[in-house]
Amino acid sequence: MAKQNKIKTNAMRLLDKHHIAYTTFTYPETIHSANEVAPLLGVPASRVFKTLVAFADEKRHLLIVVPGDRELDLRLAARAVGAKQVRMAPQREAERLTGLKVGGISPLALLDKHFEVYLDASSEQLDELYLNGGQRGINLRLRVSDLLAVTKAKVIQATAAPSESPVDNKGQ
Repeated sequence: MAKQNKIKTNAMRLLDKHHIAYTTFTYPETIHSANEVAPLLGVPASRVFKTLVAFADEKRHLLIVVPGDRELDLRLAARAVGAKQVRMAPQREAERLTGLKVGGISPLALLDKHFEVYLDASSEQLDELYLNGGQRGINLRLRVSDLLAVTKAKVIQATAAPSESPVDNKGQ
C-alpha cells in the first residue's frame, strides 16, 4: 500500500500556489509504471495516469497524459493535435527534454518548459485521477477539473479502448 508523505516537489508547490487540493502518495522509486502503481494505491489502472513525451511533426513537443491501462494511439493523437505524424520520444530523449526521469514525468512539473499538454478524453468520465508528482515514487490525487485548469491541457482522444492498444509505451 502506498503511504502518504510530506515531501514537496515543484508539482506540489505549483498546486499549493494555486490553492488546489491534492493528496500525496509515495511508493518505492523502483516502480515506474502506472500499472504497477495502481495496486499500491488500491485503485484501478484506469485512474492512474501516465505522462508520455511525444513529438508532433518533429517540431512540437507534447506531453500526452493517458490512463495506465491504455496505450497511446499515435494516429488518433496526430489527428487530435492537427499533425501529420506523432511519435514517442525515446526514454533518453524524454528525460533530456523534461529534466525528469521516466516514471517521474508530470505536466505539473513542466509548465515552464513549453510543452503542449493534452489529456486523454477518457478522463472526462472521472472526478479525480492519480498523476505523477514530478519525481519517481510520488503520485498525486487531484480533481480532473483542477488538472485541466492549472495545466491548460486540451482534452483529446489519444487512446483506443484497452483491448485495441496499438503502441507499447509502458516505460513512460
